Amino acid sequence: MTDKNQINVNDKIFEKLTKLKNAMGSKDKDWNNWFDDLITEIKDDTTSTIELIFKKNVYEKFYDVWIQNFASNLNNIWNDHSVRELSLNNTTANGMPSIVIGRGPSLFEKNHLKILSESRFDGNIICTDGVLIKALESGVTPEKFKNFYVVTIDAQDHIKEFYNDDIVSRYGNKINCIFSSTISPETYNVAKNNKMKIFWLHALFDYNKTKTSFNYMANIMTKTYNHEKGLPAIQTGGNVGTSSWMIAWSILKSPTIVLLGIDHGYPDTMSWDEIDKYHKIPSDVDKTSKSFKNAYPTIYNPDFDCYCKQDPIFQYYSKALIEFIPRAPSWVNTINATGGGSIFGPGITCMNFKKYLEKNNF
Repeated sequence: MTDKNQINVNDKIFEKLTKLKNAMGSKDKDWNNWFDDLITEIKDDTTSTIELIFKKNVYEKFYDVWIQNFASNLNNIWNDHSVRELSLNNTTANGMPSIVIGRGPSLFEKNHLKILSESRFDGNIICTDGVLIKALESGVTPEKFKNFYVVTIDAQDHIKEFYNDDIVSRYGNKINCIFSSTISPETYNVAKNNKMKIFWLHALFDYNKTKTSFNYMANIMTKTYNHEKGLPAIQTGGNVGTSSWMIAWSILKSPTIVLLGIDHGYPDTMSWDEIDKYHKIPSDVDKTSKSFKNAYPTIYNPDFDCYCKQDPIFQYYSKALIEFIPRAPSWVNTINATGGGSIFGPGITCMNFKKYLEKNNF
């Protein structure tokens, strides 16, 4: 009988398993936990192993941080604004179009910030936090675009650097910040010091656990005289770009949402060294192996007739957004104007950004 604590595999098989483990971002995880992720977490045939492992790892890594940040933010949440106030000022009948700006490679490759800054677009500008400084520097400012928002979902302390700049301070009092209730208090403090107006919401991540979930308890705790119904909550897709798309229609009631810099992938011409600067690639992985090609595939975008490289993180992000878009109300029109990337499929119109502006007299 085989000893349950020892399984004999040959060197070749062990090498393949090691490469697969590293390619999935689990280099530092012990083998028992990795096999548990690989096998017991697979609950149906429609969800990829990479997606399940990614969701579990993020949850395990940040759960305590989310709770700590929420506790620190609670007093400010009680006294600041809810994003519900933004919803009350918008209806589907008069909702303005929104442009959601991420910081994917296409944004800079196609000079979209300059094109936008020189346009007559008069709808909502929704910046993901990581591109805020670059957008302001490029002339996409709340002085030119009056309905200007920035979104932060992530809980890490380093996010504060996206707000810690003189140009953010210069325009701060004209920028509306939409913050998850679990963001870092340090990020909040920098934004507040820049006189930005704060609007709070919840990011959903465990509401399926009903009354035992952190989301349920957090919502109860935010119900006060100032927020009698608590805070609205949104699905995030695990990233600020998808969150911004969700906010555009569910909060700001935008009937048209244009995506810039929401690539969830890399141009096929980009080197692995450049890609490594976005999301770290395990250093000892064999980039010619089958496991690497499965974890880091190249896909074809038929709408823009181009190829796109993806990593495990962007596979997860793109799958979530592509699934969310067709489920939005029928009055929501999503336009991918990035010129490439991985966001295409049902419910998504791919269009050159200049053509979108010209077609709508912007």
